[in-house]
Amino acid sequence: MSEPTIHESAYVDAGALVGAGTRIWHFCHVNAGAVIGERCSLGQNVVVMPGVRIGNNVRIQNNVSVYEGVELEDDVFCGPSMVFTNVMNPRAHVSRKAEYQRTLVKRGASIGANATVLCGTTLGEYCFVGAGAVVTKDVPAYALMTGVPARRTGWICNCGVKLPAGKGPLRCSACGSEYVLDPSGLRPAGSAA
Repeated sequence: MSEPTIHESAYVDAGALVGAGTRIWHFCHVNAGAVIGERCSLGQNVVVMPGVRIGNNVRIQNNVSVYEGVELEDDVFCGPSMVFTNVMNPRAHVSRKAEYQRTLVKRGASIGANATVLCGTTLGEYCFVGAGAVVTKDVPAYALMTGVPARRTGWICNCGVKLPAGKGPLRCSACGSEYVLDPSGLRPAGSAA
């Protein structure tokens, strides 16, 4: 696999780890202590703070800051200008570094352009946060979240197509995958509850 590609205008501090095949574009800054996996893409003007962990095959579009306390698992998509936070009550004159909260974005999740994810939340596997939504609480796996504050407005297949409404089984019109809805949420048919 190829070495990372880092644009000449980007800064990758000593002590940052960047995986093979990852591309870091114009005006990015990856801080020491950040870990970025293989085959990722960081668009123009992306900042990755110390202690951040980014999995493999993650796409972070232009103008996104990934703050300390955020972890992105494999195959996550972060749309242009979406926002993460890491403290609930910021004040310029009060240091809150000891109060940073963890945000976990699980495998395959997508976050739309200009969406905001408040700290201390977990976004479930393959969930889809619509453009401009504001996530204020945990998001179930495969949930389609829209609005301010974000609420579940449907379910979505791992291929990214909205599933039909109903109690199940729900079949994707694009790829044919089937899902079961039970009290714990949505899961692929045949997987353990």
